[in-house]
Amino acid sequence: MENIQKKGTVKFFSGKKIPLEMHKVRIVQSLNLVPVERRLEAIKEGGYNTFLLETKDIFLDMLTDSGTNAMSDQQISKMFVADDAYAGSKSFTKFKTAVADVFGKDMILPVHQGRAAENIISQTFVKKGSFLPMNYHFTTTLAHIQLNGGTVVELYTKEAMKIKSTNPFKGNMDIPRLEELIVSKGPENIPFIRMEASTNLIGGQPFSMENYKEVRKIADKYKINIVLDASLIGENAYFIKKREEAYFDKSLGDILREMCGLADIVYFSARKVSSSRGGGICTNNMDLYYKMRDLVPLYEGFLTYGGISIREIEAMTVGLYETLEEDVVGQSPSFIEYAVNELDKLGIPVVMPGGALGCHVEAQQFIPQVPQSEYPAGALVAAFYIISGIRGMERGTLSSIRDENGNDILAELELMRLAFPRRVFTLSQTEYVIDRLNWLYNNRELVGGLTFVEEPPVLRFFTGRLAPVSDWPEKLVAKFRADFGDSL
Repeated sequence: MENIQKKGTVKFFSGKKIPLEMHKVRIVQSLNLVPVERRLEAIKEGGYNTFLLETKDIFLDMLTDSGTNAMSDQQISKMFVADDAYAGSKSFTKFKTAVADVFGKDMILPVHQGRAAENIISQTFVKKGSFLPMNYHFTTTLAHIQLNGGTVVELYTKEAMKIKSTNPFKGNMDIPRLEELIVSKGPENIPFIRMEASTNLIGGQPFSMENYKEVRKIADKYKINIVLDASLIGENAYFIKKREEAYFDKSLGDILREMCGLADIVYFSARKVSSSRGGGICTNNMDLYYKMRDLVPLYEGFLTYGGISIREIEAMTVGLYETLEEDVVGQSPSFIEYAVNELDKLGIPVVMPGGALGCHVEAQQFIPQVPQSEYPAGALVAAFYIISGIRGMERGTLSSIRDENGNDILAELELMRLAFPRRVFTLSQTEYVIDRLNWLYNNRELVGGLTFVEEPPVLRFFTGRLAPVSDWPEKLVAKFRADFGDSL
């Protein structure tokens, strides 16, 4: 008899909605939870920047899903049959076929990761005086466009900045504003429209197919190309299937190919999209391909490896096909949805509805006593690490830039992102995240701000160092010890 039960939708007798893992763990890696006093010392050594922490001091690493997703047994096994040829590798041929099957694009330029694709696309198409409309920027996207003289114009809808919302597609582009921009700046000054599948910086929020088709209509009207950042395209396709009525009965594969078919250029980071390393730029337009092609050997490597280990190309190929599987793609969003709903029940300000990539806690509502000039999202990330051993990431003003006068360009949202890489964390670990966040929220008045002591000029959130504006970290540790005793 055919098994008609959909995986991952098992009902519990208790009535509680709990995400069910459709995989088993066969290889494990030990974790270490160091005492709270050591965590305080570690964050001091790291300049209150979680990027500068070492693994030995981290319990749950929720910094990112980039390159940290669990790889499948099929991916790992294929790494042992890689063809290590410098040029013309059979492994690349498999990868090229997978890109055509999954994304519907026949021409592929391999690159070592997503920001390398952004570099090549920006150098090829962006110039001084260019305007780049998009549903929201990503940090490296913004940097590459600005380095090439372009200006990013974010055309998100009003719903995008609402923390608690029932809107299923907060990553949509504002269509009237898009056309207004094109008319005012001139189509000749807009090299492409960028759509980001599951907007990273505003909570991993997806766009709808309906909205995307409207963007395509505008692009066709003014003869402008669309560039699709497909790094989280699997999750965006998953949300379209779950939230957009016209696609309830469509397969992820059909949705993925339709999404990519609406774009002239698709680029992706395989560190996200296929649970591996590497990335690529793909297109069906030969003229666009040749405009970008010669920058790959210059910056990345030959056209059949692009700066990626051939073994990783084998794994990336399998990962692309696994992006068609709902059980694989849906695991992270289901855990995020669970965490978001549980945190909301506790009154903790969290971006809703749950999106892709991670759970996003809104710092300005969590610790309103910390002004944006003292980087509340960064302070919250540091405080949460101290009391839990969990490494998250700041997605707020620290991740922003300064204007020409040296003033911070304040972020629209101050978010602490707790990433949920695919098939990495267990439900009990998720419950630990929720419990420690609940304790911190109940002691939120203890958290203070941060100030820079070492600030790089570009992408400062990666390597910058900060210091607390008071002795609030020590007071936080003292309260933790008072409440938890000898517990870690």
